[in-house]
Amino acid sequence: MPITRAAKRATVRLGAVVLAGTLLAACGSGTSDSSDSANGKVTLTVDLFGSFGYKEAGLYAEYEKLNPGVTIKQTDTEDEVDYWKSLQTRLAGGGGLADVQGIEVGRIASVTQQQSDKFQDLKEYGADKLEDQFADAKWSAATTEDGKILGLGTDVGPEAMCYRTDLFEQAGLPTDREELAQKWSTWDGYLELGEQYRKKAPDKSAWLDSIGSLYQVVIGQEKERYYDASGKLIYEENPAVKAAWDTAVKASDAGLSAKLDQWSPQWNQAFAAGSFATIPCPAWMLGYIKGQAGDAGKGKWDIAKLPGGAGNWGGSYLSVPRAAEHKKEAYELIKWLTAPEQQAKLFNKQGNFPSSTGAIEKVATAEDAYFSNAPIGRIFGDAAKASPVQVLGVHDQNVVQQLTNALGEVERKGTSSDKAWETAKKGVANVIG
Repeated sequence: MPITRAAKRATVRLGAVVLAGTLLAACGSGTSDSSDSANGKVTLTVDLFGSFGYKEAGLYAEYEKLNPGVTIKQTDTEDEVDYWKSLQTRLAGGGGLADVQGIEVGRIASVTQQQSDKFQDLKEYGADKLEDQFADAKWSAATTEDGKILGLGTDVGPEAMCYRTDLFEQAGLPTDREELAQKWSTWDGYLELGEQYRKKAPDKSAWLDSIGSLYQVVIGQEKERYYDASGKLIYEENPAVKAAWDTAVKASDAGLSAKLDQWSPQWNQAFAAGSFATIPCPAWMLGYIKGQAGDAGKGKWDIAKLPGGAGNWGGSYLSVPRAAEHKKEAYELIKWLTAPEQQAKLFNKQGNFPSSTGAIEKVATAEDAYFSNAPIGRIFGDAAKASPVQVLGVHDQNVVQQLTNALGEVERKGTSSDKAWETAKKGVANVIG
C-alpha cells in the first residue's frame, strides 16, 4: 500500500479525497475496560488510507470468526496526504483516534523521531519477540533510538511495470514480458518505446498515466533521495532527484502522459477506459488495478521487470495510538494481520508484497491470472531482493508531494522545468520550514 501502498501505497499521494466513512470510535480512557470489553465484546476501529486490502481479502472476517465477540470497523481515506493531515489534528487533540492507525513508510521517521509519545510502545505487549519475522530495514524503521517499537510492518513496495497487452497489440508493439524487459532495460528505452506507441496508439490512449508516477518510480530506485543518513535534507543537491525529475519532464515533453492526477476520480476511471498503456507498478498497485479496471480487465494486463533495475515505492505500518480505547486488543489484531500467513494470503489475493521474511518464501511461486498469469512472486520477489535499503527522512512525504505537484504543472500547464523546480522548492520550504 499504498500508497501510497506507496503511496501510495503509496503513496497514496495526490488527488481528490474520498472519505469512506467517519471514525466510529472517539478517544477513550486509553484502557481496555469499557463495558463492551467487560462483556467479552470489543469493537476495534481501524483507520487507513488507500487500499490495504484486509477487508477485500477476507482477513477481517477470518479474524472475527477466530475471535468471537470481536467486531472490526474500518474507515478509509483514499488520499494519504489528507489522511495524514487529519491524523495530525486528532493526535494533537487526543480525540477521534482509531484503535489502529495506518502509517505510510514516508511518515514513519516522523512518528519515531517526533511523535513517539503519541503512539503505544508495542514492546509492552511482547512485540520485541516478533523481530525475526521481519526484514531488518522494515523493522528498524519503526523502532526509536531508545528501543520503542511503534508499528508493525505490513507490505513493502517492490516495483515493476504493468501494461495493457491489448493496447500494445493495437499499436504494433510486442507484448511478451521478457522481450519488453529487454527493450526497456533503461528509462531511455522505456521512453523510446513510448514514442513508438504514441505514433500508432489507439484513440485517446497515452503511454503512461502521469509524469508524477514516473518520477516516483524512478526515484524509488535510489538509496538516498531527500535526506542523507545524518538526517540532513539534501534533495536540492542530490543528482538522483534531479535525474528522476528530468526523466519525468522528458516524458512530458514527448507527449507521453495522459496528464492524470493519481488517485483522482478521472485517474480511477482511466483504468477501465484504456486511457494509458503502462503504469509504474509497485506490488500494492495490483489490487488497485483490479478494483478499478474490474472483471473486464482480466487478461488484458501483464507485468514486466522495471526499466533501470529494481526499486521500492511505498509500504506501510500498523500502529496503535496511546489514546486508543482498546490498545491490547488492537495489538493482537495487528500482530495477526502482519503475521507471515496473513501477509502471504494478502499478496496472493491483492498483490501487497510481504515485509515478513516467512511470507516472502511462501509466495515465491505465485502467479496472477488477472495479469495474464504473470509470475508475480518471482517478479516482485526479485525486485524486493535487489531494491536498495532507503534512507528515510522526517519529511519525505512532504517533499514528494511538492515535487509531484510541481510536475503536474509541467504536464498540464506547460510550465517550464526550471520554473516548476523553483515552485517545488518554495513549497517544500513552506511546508517544513
